[in-house]
Amino acid sequence: MYEDLMNRATAAFQSGKTKDVAFRKRQLQALLKMYEENKEPMARALAADLRKPKQESYVCEIEFLINDLKNMLNVVDDWVKPELPKKGLVNIMDQVLVYPDPLGVVLIMGAWNYPIQLPLLPLAAAIAAGNVAIVKPSEIAVNCAKIIMEMLPKYLDNDCYHVVCGGIPETTELLKHKFDYIFYTGSGRVGKIIYEAAAKHLTPVTLELGGKSPCYVDNSVDISIAARRIMWGKFMNAGQTCVAPDYILCTKEVQEKFVNEAKIIVKEWYGDDIQRSPDFCRIINQANFQRIAKLIDGGKVALGGNTDPEDRFIEPTILVDVKGDDLVMQDEIFGPILPIINVSNAFEAIKFINSKDKPLALYIFSNRTADRDAIISNTSSGGVCVNDTIMHMAIDTVPFGGVGPSGMGGYHGKFSFDTFAHKKPCLVKKIDKLGEKLADARYPPYTDGKIKYLSFLTKNRKIPSIPYFSHVLLFGLGIASAILVQQAMPEM
Repeated sequence: MYEDLMNRATAAFQSGKTKDVAFRKRQLQALLKMYEENKEPMARALAADLRKPKQESYVCEIEFLINDLKNMLNVVDDWVKPELPKKGLVNIMDQVLVYPDPLGVVLIMGAWNYPIQLPLLPLAAAIAAGNVAIVKPSEIAVNCAKIIMEMLPKYLDNDCYHVVCGGIPETTELLKHKFDYIFYTGSGRVGKIIYEAAAKHLTPVTLELGGKSPCYVDNSVDISIAARRIMWGKFMNAGQTCVAPDYILCTKEVQEKFVNEAKIIVKEWYGDDIQRSPDFCRIINQANFQRIAKLIDGGKVALGGNTDPEDRFIEPTILVDVKGDDLVMQDEIFGPILPIINVSNAFEAIKFINSKDKPLALYIFSNRTADRDAIISNTSSGGVCVNDTIMHMAIDTVPFGGVGPSGMGGYHGKFSFDTFAHKKPCLVKKIDKLGEKLADARYPPYTDGKIKYLSFLTKNRKIPSIPYFSHVLLFGLGIASAILVQQAMPEM
C-alpha cells in the first residue's frame, strides 16, 4: 500500500539532499513561513476539532511551534558541527570527534489532543538533523489532520517530507515498513502496538505516552494560588493534556480549602454558565466523552459533575473521598475530572505514588524543603514541577519525556535534534614514527613490560583544561614513555 511512498522517501535520503545543511535551513525557514502565514486557519481547525479557545491555540500550539523553530534556526549551525569530547592520555595526540549523523527515513505520529503541535514539533527537529520524514497526524482530529495534509506539501520539499492520513488500517499498513526511527505521541495502549511493530525491524523509538500524574499539596503553601495553578493545568484543553495533574494527594483540611477556592476560580474563569463560556474546550469525540462521563458516576461530587453528550461538554469536576481502587483511579483520566485522595503526610503520598505506574509528571505544592526532597528522591517520574503545573515542559534546555509506562526518550530544544541524530564517534590518528613508537607496545610479542607501559597510557585520569597543557603533557609523556620503554626493553 505504501511501497511507492517508502521507495520515494528512501531514494530521497540516499540522494544526500537532506545532508546539506543549507538545504535543511531552507526547509526550516519554509516551515516557519508556513506557521506565520497560516495562524488563523490552524486556529480555526483547532476550534473545529476541540472548540479550543484562541489563546490556548496560539500559546500552546502555534506560537509554541514558532518559538521553537526560531530558536532552532538560530543555533542549528552549532548543532550540526562535530562535537569535540574530552580525550584521555592515550589519545592526547589524536583528534576525537562525534558526528551528529541523520538516521534516515523517520516516521512521526502525532496525537489528537494537541493535533498541530505534537506532529510538527518533532518534524522540525527531524529536518534539522538531516532526515527524510513521514508525518502521520491523528485521524481523530479531522480538521487539523486535513490542514496539515494541505499545508506541508505547499511549503516543504515533496520528495523529502510526506503526510499520510488515515485510521487504524492505514497506520497498520504503514507500520509494516521499515523505518530508521519512529516518534510516537499518544496512549500507552497504542504505544505498545507501535513498539511491537518497531521491534520486528529493530527500529529505535521515542514513545511520548502519559499516565496518572499525581499532585501533592500540603498546608505550607498559599492554597488560593496553588488552586489556580492546579486548576489551570488540569482544565486547560478540558483536561486532555498528557501532563495534566491527574489527581490530588492532600489532607482533609487542605481538601476543604482547595474545593472552596476551586468554586471561586471556576466562576471567575468561566462565569455562571460554563457551557456558554468561549474559554472551555470540548471532549474530542463521543467515545472519549462516554468514557470520561462514566468516571463521575458513583463518585462524591464536590464541584461540577454536569455533562451534555450532544455538545461533548463535561463540566470541570472535583471528586472527593476517592479511594485508590475506584474506577477513576484505574487509568489516566484525560478529561476535566480531578479526584482528591486523602493522605496524612508526604510519606503516605510517596507510598501511594509508588503503588502506581511511573507517571509522566509529578507535581509538588509545598514550601517544606525536606518533604519536597523526600518526594523527589523516593519516586520516579518523567519530570517534576514544584509549586506549579505544566510549565516545566516549556523549558527547552531540559528534556521532556516519560519513564517506564509513561514513555521512553525525551525531546524539546537540543534534545529534539539529538533524538533524530546518531552520535557517530570518529578517531583520527596521524601516521608518523613518533606516534607509532608510542603505540608499539600493543603489538605482539606480549610482555610484562608492555603491560606496564600500556597500563600507564590507558589509566583513567583527570586532565585539566589549561592552555598548552596538552603540549606539556605530551612532552612529559615522551620522557615517561622513553623511560618505560627502556625499562621494558630487556623483556621485549
